[in-house]
Amino acid sequence: MYEKISIPEIFGMNVFNDAMMREHLPKQVYKELKNTIEKGEMLNSSIADIIANAMKDWAVERGATHYTHWFQPMTGITAEKHDSFLAPPNNGKAIMEFSGKELIKGESDASSFPSGGLRQTFEARGYTAWDCTSPAFLREDAAGITLYIPTAFCSYTGEALDKKTPLLRSVEAVSKQAMRILHLFGNTTAKKINVYSGAEQEYFLIDRSMYNQRKDLIFTGRTLFGAAPPKGQELDDHYFGSIKERVACFMRELNIELWKLGVTAKTQHNEVAPSQHELAPIYDDCNRAADHNQLVMEAMKRIAGHHNLTCLLHEKPFAGVNGSGKHNNWSLGTDDGQNLLNPGKTPHENAQFLVFLTAIIKGVDQYAELLRLAAANPGNDHRLGKQEAPPAIISIFLGDQLLDIFDQIEHGGATTSIQGGKMRVGVNTLPYLKRDATDRNRTSPFAFTGNKFEFRMPPSSGSISGPNFVLNTIVADVLEEFAEELEKAEDFNTAMHELIRKTYIDHKRIIFDGNGYSDNWVQEAERRGLSNITNMVDSVPYLTEEKSIELFERHKVLSRVELQSRSEIMYESYIKQINIEAKAMIDIASKQIRPAVVKYAGEVAASLAAMKAAGFDASVETELLQEINENIKAFHEALKQLAEVTHEAAQLKADSRLQAVFYRDRVFAAMEKLRVPADRLEFLVDEKAWPFPTYGELLYNV
Repeated sequence: MYEKISIPEIFGMNVFNDAMMREHLPKQVYKELKNTIEKGEMLNSSIADIIANAMKDWAVERGATHYTHWFQPMTGITAEKHDSFLAPPNNGKAIMEFSGKELIKGESDASSFPSGGLRQTFEARGYTAWDCTSPAFLREDAAGITLYIPTAFCSYTGEALDKKTPLLRSVEAVSKQAMRILHLFGNTTAKKINVYSGAEQEYFLIDRSMYNQRKDLIFTGRTLFGAAPPKGQELDDHYFGSIKERVACFMRELNIELWKLGVTAKTQHNEVAPSQHELAPIYDDCNRAADHNQLVMEAMKRIAGHHNLTCLLHEKPFAGVNGSGKHNNWSLGTDDGQNLLNPGKTPHENAQFLVFLTAIIKGVDQYAELLRLAAANPGNDHRLGKQEAPPAIISIFLGDQLLDIFDQIEHGGATTSIQGGKMRVGVNTLPYLKRDATDRNRTSPFAFTGNKFEFRMPPSSGSISGPNFVLNTIVADVLEEFAEELEKAEDFNTAMHELIRKTYIDHKRIIFDGNGYSDNWVQEAERRGLSNITNMVDSVPYLTEEKSIELFERHKVLSRVELQSRSEIMYESYIKQINIEAKAMIDIASKQIRPAVVKYAGEVAASLAAMKAAGFDASVETELLQEINENIKAFHEALKQLAEVTHEAAQLKADSRLQAVFYRDRVFAAMEKLRVPADRLEFLVDEKAWPFPTYGELLYNV
């Protein structure tokens, strides 16, 4: 039996949260720090030493020996360098110190992280800066206990080199513009806008011993070869099914660690594909939510090992079964507790809600390509538009109730709202159920779900900072337009209603409530003029269009040079990922599959000769050997072709976009061609002779 756990007792116990700050800091210092956190006031450097010492004492009391500035470079994962609290000894005795300077600023080699040309090899200095809005925390692992300090990361010349900095800038931008709108509605209590986010994290768990036998999983995170198993997800028996005990043990340990770190892990269940699962938190401030999602992914990978499992976060670990995404639930709220995307019981009368809603509709329509870009990585190319994830076409789902309201507004004025009512399920012993006014649409990439939007395109392995800073910025941009128009209006109500009506009419092409998986939608979207960006490489140019540069510079989120560097980093990321996959394929094909097949073919040939010598019918062996020979020949030719185009691709270093296009069109195509005969050979070769675990073994041995 497990030891009983009290969530209230352990929740946040490893976080230097508000309660810990109040307990360990002098009242005035606590007040000043809270003003910085809640109001954005500049932190007084004179109190930094006091805060650092209190944080150190709290950490050391809990057993910490080291601290680290924890940051999120453009690698897509986090980075950390650990320093002990040890100061120069006094009379041979160890002294534990931690200064305000060490808390506020750290230094790292900026040339060793992706910079897109902002930093050269000889230009090494970069800085980490304490983000006091995301609380420090303690992490317990094999190294002991370490104090983690969330930080931003910038170059020596001040450019952002991380995921956190543009997110923080974008929050300030949308807060500034949203407050202008609230003032027009007479709100005098709110001081700032909070952006909320919650990331539903999908992942696979497989047996670690089998993972260790698959070079493709080790090097790339996905299977590059593998024939379909006899059973996939056809029976729909895994989704929400009973959780296996081994997985439940993993989930329990994961929950406990996350709760200690203040992560509001709420929902866990089996997902659609075999061995696939999901964890969802209660949504929170988007900066903390982004940090928490990084902690979730790191904890999943680390804790899986405790149970002889491996956690796969790749978007498409297995061909032919559903891959993994990360739904990003996003909304806006005031610091006095008002959700700006809550329509209320009569949304047709909620003018403030309709203003913010139409601003989002316009922002998504105007900058759909940027939202698509925010969900782009090499792994997501395998999912989007593939009947298992949202289409690659950006559209908005609003639902019957809101569509009806906008239809009324378009044709004169809204006077009613569709209500949900009650639903009886036909069994006397069951209660009446409250029927929502609107159904859900699982095929929509950007769906309104009651009091928030669910952006369903982001990749499972990626940071949610990118999608959120794009969302924040495009909404800030439209809110600024709205504020400038409404602030000049002589009759606010008339101007507001006309603004809502006109904005909806001008941008309703982005609204689609139908089946996003249908071919008809692709044709309809083209007719409407909506973009259909099917791969990462084609999405990257939109980042450096003048329209995008002006947007991000206007709101001080990213500069021209920062955008250009991110464009270069995205191309480099794609090139390197596909190159690694191609080289891994060549290695596996040359050293594992081909030798195993040739050896088995020799055994079949020997059996064939023996059968013929004994005068028996050898037609089965003859046919089998012929099939093996045909496929190994096609396999060998495809392997040579892949090796050639991979070598050719490596020579195209002068232009990163041309090189990325070559990897997409030539190298990836050659990889797909090699896989076809390889997967056929898996069916022809004795399973004992096949050199690594098959899909059936990987997906059904947890």
